[in-house]
Amino acid sequence: MRDGMAIIVGMGGIGRALADAAEGSGRFERVERLSRANGFDPLDESSIARAAKAMAHKECDVKLMIVTTGMLHDEVQSPEKSLRDLNSIHLARSFAINAIAPAIIAQHFLPIFPRGQRSVFAALSARVGSIADNRNGGWHGYRASKAALNMLIKTIAIEQARTRPEMICVGLHPGTVDTAMSKPFQRGALATKLFSPARAAQHLLEVVDNLDVHDSGKCLAWDGSEILP
Repeated sequence: MRDGMAIIVGMGGIGRALADAAEGSGRFERVERLSRANGFDPLDESSIARAAKAMAHKECDVKLMIVTTGMLHDEVQSPEKSLRDLNSIHLARSFAINAIAPAIIAQHFLPIFPRGQRSVFAALSARVGSIADNRNGGWHGYRASKAALNMLIKTIAIEQARTRPEMICVGLHPGTVDTAMSKPFQRGALATKLFSPARAAQHLLEVVDNLDVHDSGKCLAWDGSEILP
């Protein structure tokens, strides 16, 4: 039976695949895609607020929201290889995209989630955001901003548990996915661990399906295992 609405934020490779998989599953009454292509800007709080208000007026409850926006590298910046590569503007930009944007999206959207019903808010994180798992260094801004995202998710989960105990808030690590983001760094990836966007989306939706309230606040990998803080 179809139940409620899924909202996917960001239409990069993983975001598109997640939206397609959610639609193909037949589980949701509606699947909404939010991206710059339809006027949603994750770095503009007024844009986020307008989108949340619009979703609040839909005829079905939000049961799943996954924020897939993020940035490791682009035409403006690359991941740092050492301390000498640090740039304050680039660091601030990494935090704005990878940590602040998902938190502000949560701030505006979580109030429209239903009470008394299971629902899931998730944001794509990364294994390299684990402080305990950091053995190689480098990628300072990406690592730190994803670690900040994980802390924000944990804190949001604790707060939501007080008023919406059925809500689950998690970070999701999709593994190495064959997208433009990972393309320059795929050389060391095992062929069996380099996922197509469609396969990564299927993994993530399976993880979401198996979540319970005790998982809220965690960062989970594509196979359902917990990533250490």
